[in-house]
Amino acid sequence: MEKFEELYKQYDLMIHKVIHSLHIYKNKHEYYQTGLIALWEAHENFDPEIGAFPAYAYSFVRGRILSQLTSENRNEEKSIFKEAEFFEIVEDEKVNDGLAQELLYSYCEGLTENQRKWVLYTCMHMLTVSEIAEVENVSISAVKKWRKGAKERIRGMLDII
Repeated sequence: MEKFEELYKQYDLMIHKVIHSLHIYKNKHEYYQTGLIALWEAHENFDPEIGAFPAYAYSFVRGRILSQLTSENRNEEKSIFKEAEFFEIVEDEKVNDGLAQELLYSYCEGLTENQRKWVLYTCMHMLTVSEIAEVENVSISAVKKWRKGAKERIRGMLDII
């Protein structure tokens, strides 16, 4: 352990230099800890026949910090919306909902009120027959009758066209 304490004192500035050279400004302490762990692993795995320890330690520490940086960037890109993209998506969904609703209403002209309810609940809100029955406070078989009638009338209207 005393040997690593000496190694730590000797290579402390090198770890800071690697962090600085990679332009890391967030979570410097985490990357520093990663650098220390990598230095310890480099010390444990070092084979003197390969070459000089300073070059080996530098490349090992730099590689480990780069790996962590890459991994964290990849995770951040997956989990965080860029604000502009997020709000564009929200706006687009609202516009599409209105267009979809207009299109659905055009197919519902010859339907009864309950058949229209079935079409809207199914297509706009993606509810199942049992969920529609629960919302409307009716039996499941009643909703199935609405569905059957709506499908028959819509098919009939499409055959005419």
